[in-house]
Amino acid sequence: MKFLTLLALAPLAANAFMAPSAFATRGLSSKLNANAPDYEDYGKFDEQVWSLENKKSVYNDWDPTSPRSATNFNPFETFGGNSPDCSGRFPGENRYKDPSRPDMNFALMTEERTFLEDLNANPKAGDAPGAPGCRN
Repeated sequence: MKFLTLLALAPLAANAFMAPSAFATRGLSSKLNANAPDYEDYGKFDEQVWSLENKKSVYNDWDPTSPRSATNFNPFETFGGNSPDCSGRFPGENRYKDPSRPDMNFALMTEERTFLEDLNANPKAGDAPGAPGCRN
């Protein structure tokens, strides 16, 4: 009789053993958003093509000494190998929106590469890790 009871309860124990644990996901969201921006609005190019011209416009308006916001961020900054969206948010952060990217060809990629090389050689004054307008 005890054997039959044990046999009847065995599938229940197996289900609990195979169920996903909340332990593995505990704190994952808070880790991704630990240093995420806390602003609620979206950038001026939201729902538009996130082109090099639009990035240049945001970069020209960017003030590294002011706090980071949806309109005050470096669109060429990377965080964990990722580029920000049109509002300065990175993948994995709250309210991130995958940007609409323009069509590319070799000539445009070459133009973008030369611009980025020039940009890295001549950063804006105040553009340093830890500045209020920087994510890094």
